[in-house]
Amino acid sequence: MADLEYTVADGIGTILLNRPHRKNAFTLDMLDAWADALRSARTDEAVRVVLVTGAGGAFCAGVDLDDFAEITTTLDRQAVLQNRVHRVAAAALDLDKPLIAAIDGVAVGAGMDMALACDIRLASTRARFSEAYVRVGLIPGDGGAHLLPRIVGQARALELLWTGRFVEAQEALDLGIVLSLHEPEELAASAGELCRRLAAGPPVAIRAIKRLVRNGERVDFMTSLSMVAAEQAVVQSTRDSAEAAAAFREKRTPVFTGS
Repeated sequence: MADLEYTVADGIGTILLNRPHRKNAFTLDMLDAWADALRSARTDEAVRVVLVTGAGGAFCAGVDLDDFAEITTTLDRQAVLQNRVHRVAAAALDLDKPLIAAIDGVAVGAGMDMALACDIRLASTRARFSEAYVRVGLIPGDGGAHLLPRIVGQARALELLWTGRFVEAQEALDLGIVLSLHEPEELAASAGELCRRLAAGPPVAIRAIKRLVRNGERVDFMTSLSMVAAEQAVVQSTRDSAEAAAAFREKRTPVFTGS
């Protein structure tokens, strides 16, 4: 079996990190496959939502140091971050479809950063998070310093980034790092239920909503309203919009085609 498996079924693209013996710590090859899967999902009409999860009771323990051991020069280290590691974060940012993380066990270092890059995180009651970089003399290497303050606020983010301490599942819920907690044996079903609900929605509208929320972090309110006007005109012109209105009048479940 591959260290990273990407499958598509019923509108859901699933990225499975599959190195349980290493707590799904990622290799360079896994990074390439991860980024390629996200890029493929963006343009694949069969994919309406993407789920990222890990095998064997862990999400991701970050970088597999053994795989990166021979990268020793300054230029090579910079190139690996920009051209390999950051490709995943860039692809996640570029994805305007829902990106969901189901987190069981540890999400550490870059593994936590990868989780933070998702739109919604569901976790098991045994999930544990740590921005552990500082504990090995490093700085957050995959977006944590940018993403975490936007979720928990600057002061709490600095405390977590400066100490690298572990955040247990309940605290992660309290801080808003995760949306909900589930028993380990129920996590997959709960994440699947959310993904199926999103996949059954109107794809054009759902993608537009994500773009508006993301762009709203970078522009002023009136610019955001201008974007809404443009997006709304497109959404209202779709067959799915007409189907939603008809289904509402006829008291039935709508069927959306993404057109």
